[in-house]
Amino acid sequence: MMENDTDRALKLFIVLSRASKVILEEAHRLIEQYELNPTEFGVLELLYHRGQQPIQHIGKKILLRSGSMTYVVDKLEKRELLERVSCEEDKRVTYISITETGTELIRSIFPEHEKNIEMLMSGLNAEEQTTAIELIRKLGLSVRSLS
Repeated sequence: MMENDTDRALKLFIVLSRASKVILEEAHRLIEQYELNPTEFGVLELLYHRGQQPIQHIGKKILLRSGSMTYVVDKLEKRELLERVSCEEDKRVTYISITETGTELIRSIFPEHEKNIEMLMSGLNAEEQTTAIELIRKLGLSVRSLS
């Protein structure tokens, strides 16, 4: 029986969804060992690699609504992993900065996280990974242009 466009699209959707779910579950397992959820890790990782950021910018980068962003920042601030810094030029802007404690935590997690991600992606060889990146990026951009 020949596959039609709809069947193929549905199959692709299911395969991508299932693969994403399994990969994320495995990646999150390591992060959760450090008593962080994936969103908290994402915030700390962004601040570690990019430096101090406006709170609104962080929410957009890790795809989080502002109310949820405030909750995550509050939790991480209580643990002294990050801090709020007021903008001198514009009092409406609040920057978030990683603390020394947060930096130490990310430094202890990130090498293991990188190795874990490399292992999770090792089901594809280098050429296949490059092709997958190009194809999935193309798909994401085409979907974004629809809305």
